[in-house]
Amino acid sequence: MVMSKKVIDDGTAHKLPADLRKAILYDDKVLDLWQDITPLARNEFICWVEDAKQQKTRQKRINRTCEELLEGKRRPCCWVGCVHRQDKSLSKTQKWFFKERSKKQANVS
Repeated sequence: MVMSKKVIDDGTAHKLPADLRKAILYDDKVLDLWQDITPLARNEFICWVEDAKQQKTRQKRINRTCEELLEGKRRPCCWVGCVHRQDKSLSKTQKWFFKERSKKQANVS
């Protein structure tokens, strides 16, 4: 007997990682909500999860992704957006964010 896999859509610049896929598949409502958002919105959630530097933070973001979808949010909160997209340049907010982050990192060194 061949088992079929549920198809879950990726983002525009990022593929859906296995740990996030597993969390989305855990709840049919989350899966429906994931499939209902745009590819760009899925991309933002994936990028946000993948941007975590520690596994603990990554897991929190995976959990938060499911929670935010259930809350009706269609983009991750407090995220400047994916910088990996090649179809557009960085926004003013993203440029500001990276400039500020560079300043903070320089002050720590």
